[in-house]
Amino acid sequence: MVDLFTDHRTAALALLNGPHRLSRKTGSFLGQLVVDHSPLSEAQANWLDKLLDKHRLPTLIRETAE
Repeated sequence: MVDLFTDHRTAALALLNGPHRLSRKTGSFLGQLVVDHSPLSEAQANWLDKLLDKHRLPTLIRETAE
């Protein structure tokens, strides 16, 4: 298992491929993250953080704008 996720696409795939019970809305959100290379909005990042925490998966390392 990974210690930390370094990109949102890998984190989303881990949630989709795991034995997690996900709603249709959550699955759609995660699918969008997998195919979209754009940076996450603050709201998207927060939702992904909550999902990772809920399913006891590693944290996503966020890049900081300098």
